[in-house]
This record gives sequence, C-alpha cells and structure tokens, in this order.
Amino acid sequence: MMRRLLTYIASLGVVLLFAGCAVQNKQVDYAAFKASRPRSIVVLPPLNESPDVKATYAMLSQATVPLAESGYYVLPVALVEETFRQNGLNVPGDIHAVPVAKLREIFGADAALYVTVTEYGSKYQVISSVTRVAANARLVDLKTGDVLWSGTAVSATDSSSSGGGLIGMLINAAVTQVMNHTFDASYSVAGTASYQLLSAGQPAGILYGPRSPKYQSD
Repeated sequence: MMRRLLTYIASLGVVLLFAGCAVQNKQVDYAAFKASRPRSIVVLPPLNESPDVKATYAMLSQATVPLAESGYYVLPVALVEETFRQNGLNVPGDIHAVPVAKLREIFGADAALYVTVTEYGSKYQVISSVTRVAANARLVDLKTGDVLWSGTAVSATDSSSSGGGLIGMLINAAVTQVMNHTFDASYSVAGTASYQLLSAGQPAGILYGPRSPKYQSD
C-alpha cells in the first residue's frame, strides 16, 4: 500500500512539473499594430481576478521594464497612478472603463496597456508548493480604440523535494508554502510572467518599438 502511494505521489510530481512548462501558441494578426506603430504607452493598473490583493501592484511595478526594453516610451507608473487618484479613480475596474479618447487627452500616449491577473500565489500540492502567476494583456490604440495586440503568459515554480522520505517531503512542502506566502514568492514569478508577456522578439509577442534598433525588423 505504501509503495503504491509513493508511486502515485512521484507520478503526480512529474505531472505538476511539466504542467508549469505548458506553452500555448497562437496566430497573431499584426496588421493594425503595423499600421498604428505606437511610440508611447500608458500602463493601466491591472485588474486582479486572483484572491491575493498584492497581484495588481506586483504586476504593475514590473510591466514597464520589458516594454521599455522593447523600444517604447512608457509613462512613469507613479505619475499615472497619481493622475488617476487626483481625478477620483482608485479602482482598476473604474480606470479600465475610462474612454480611450479621455486617456489620450489626459496622458497624450499613443496606446494603453490593459492587463488582467488571473492567477497569483502559492498553493500546497501534496509534496510540493507551486507558485503560479498568470496574466493576459491588450494593447489598445488610443486614437481609434482598436486592439493592436493581445497575449497571455503563465509562469510557475515548483518547490518540490525528493529527499527525507515521504514525511520529510510533506514537511518540506508545508514549510516552503509558509515561506512563499510570508515573503511573497509570487512577486519574482510575476516578473518572469511580465517578461514573457510584454517582451518583443518572441512568438505571438508585441512588436519592437521605435526606440529599439530592431524597430520594423519584425
């Protein structure tokens, strides 16, 4: 009985390991993106569909770097947040509902990035603690309201252990879960997800911006 239990747990660990590596490929129509060729982007505070309240700012604080490295001017996050606050907008859902013409009038940007975090956090799974962040994004032209690009990214880490026998593995997973929650291991995973989602030069990713030496090479 114990041997069969250990075999099942080991098999489950393999399934979890490969589940975190799943990649979805899709065909992207870049016609509107190439016609618009935005130069500047305002990143809106992400919607949070996960149970963790830290998800919005964890993703927001790490979204500008991959966009800037891809060749775009990104409006400073603190300035954007303060501007919304001064106008009585503190909730991401209300901000996402602002008309695109109004966003362009206020910020003067060419495009806005709308992000939704669908998963954020660590979960205890038998002999492992899995930290997973998933998000999707839309880049919208602020002159026309057209969606120029959309994408999805999932990043996960599996803190499993194979030493110390069954009891040792269970204890290690439980301790790791507590540590991940206490020190917000999801933050670094959110950074990885941001790069996967918002970096140019990858399949189904955004195009290079005008500040990149690779501009219009894609």
